Amino acid sequence: MTAIADQPTGLRQAQEIADQVFFPAAAAVDGSDRLPVSHLDLLAERGFYALAAPPHLSTLGLPDFASVCRVIETLASGCLTTTFVWAQHHNAVMAAANTQNEALKEEFLEPLAAGRRRSGLAIGAAVRPGPAAVRATAVDGGYLLDGDAPWVSGWGLVDTLYVAGRDADDTLVWALVDAVESGSLSVQPLALTAVNASSTVTVSFREHFVPASRISGTMPLEAWRQRDPATLRFNGSLALGVAARAIALTGSEELAKQLDTTRGFLDVSDPDTMPQARAAASHLALRACAALAVSEGSRAVLRGQHAQRLVREATFLLVFGSRPGIRSALTSALTP
Repeated sequence: MTAIADQPTGLRQAQEIADQVFFPAAAAVDGSDRLPVSHLDLLAERGFYALAAPPHLSTLGLPDFASVCRVIETLASGCLTTTFVWAQHHNAVMAAANTQNEALKEEFLEPLAAGRRRSGLAIGAAVRPGPAAVRATAVDGGYLLDGDAPWVSGWGLVDTLYVAGRDADDTLVWALVDAVESGSLSVQPLALTAVNASSTVTVSFREHFVPASRISGTMPLEAWRQRDPATLRFNGSLALGVAARAIALTGSEELAKQLDTTRGFLDVSDPDTMPQARAAASHLALRACAALAVSEGSRAVLRGQHAQRLVREATFLLVFGSRPGIRSALTSALTP
């Protein structure tokens, strides 16, 4: 997994970080309670917090969307936990870049792109089907947030949360919220079988006031759901990264060909085919990691071995960022 000389700067640096820093420490991170801040500091130092920022704030030299996805895949091949936490930051960067709230853009965009501010993500509870688990109520000067947002990663490693709440008219309200416990914001840690060092928590809001200055925008829920399938490509890169590391460790040429094919499927997928492409990426990661475990033999079940860690991470990626279409395609692949 060596760098190619003619790759863009961002891809070359991502490969160096993955191979020389992240992968050698991956077993230690897997066994710890929290990933080292130095990993995130390194990504900030090399400009990777600007991955989704406007071009004038980026030094990565990535020519297209496929290259952006390849950076995520490459970093995930070194340490899924670090990449999982870092990847969720970019939603806040895009929100700050595209907001009509000029005061928010002025305060947040450049610090987020530089990694001086770091963001987690708490949107799933408002956008999932059924009643909103996080509700937004308009009040004088802003909104009140109420409800519970599970699966918020990076607590204690981020200072900002990009949050979605849903109002009574099924409009999504997007906000940048300080990641600080208070009388109206509390957290409950979650114990995960993989990426546990991601410091993933459930965040509870109880009439938590968000001033209008922190509102990045609003959007009808239905409009968001129509756009959502096009956003699923990023998460597929996490599965490709785990698969790539397992394939490199096994040396399987056949699985390497399947990795290229699966990546290509993701790159050309449209909203109609994206669920199948995402399922194919997660399925490949599971198969590649299982193949590594078999090739390693009994030592693969020892703590600290890469094989058992990668199998657990592949299992995690079967369900992370899933949607009904992805779940259906995976079920078909796993139960032919």
